[in-house]
Amino acid sequence: MEELTDILVGLEQRISAYRNRLQELEKKRRRLDEEIATIQKYLELAETLYRVEADKAKLASLSSQIITDEKGARPLPVTDVTDQSREILLGRTKYVGKSVPEAAYQILREANRAMHAKELLQRLVEGGLQIKGKTPLTSVATSLKRDKRFRKVGPNTFEALEIPLTEAV
Repeated sequence: MEELTDILVGLEQRISAYRNRLQELEKKRRRLDEEIATIQKYLELAETLYRVEADKAKLASLSSQIITDEKGARPLPVTDVTDQSREILLGRTKYVGKSVPEAAYQILREANRAMHAKELLQRLVEGGLQIKGKTPLTSVATSLKRDKRFRKVGPNTFEALEIPLTEAV
C-alpha cells in the first residue's frame, strides 16, 4: 500500500511539473506572438516609408526638369515628404480614414485581448484618428456598444468577436 502511495505522489509531482512547464511555454508563445506582430508592423511601416522616400527621390529628379506654360519656363515644385515619412514611421497615420469601430476592431484583433475604452482611445489617437465629440472616451465606448463586432466584458472594456466571412461581406 505504501508503494502505491509513493507512485501516486510521484505521478502528482510529474503532473504538476508538466502543468507548470506548459504554462511557461504558453507565456513564452504569447510573448513571441506579440513580438512577431510588432515586427510585422515595423516591416509594414518600413516598406511604406521606403515607397514614400522612393517617390520623394522621383520628385527630386523630376524637379530638375523644366516645364513650360504661357508664363514661360518654371521649375516643377518639389514636395517635401519628410514630415509625412516621419508620421508614417511613428505610426501616426495608421487609422486615418477609418471609422472608430473599424480601427478599434483592428487594434483588438492584433492585441488578441480585451481592452478598456481609455486604452483604445489612446491607441486610436496615436494612430492618427481624430475622435469627434465633447467626450472622446464616451464616443469610443458608445460606438463599440452599438457594433456587433464587439462584446462588452466589463465597465467600458471590450473584446473583438470573431466574425464569420459571410457576415463580414
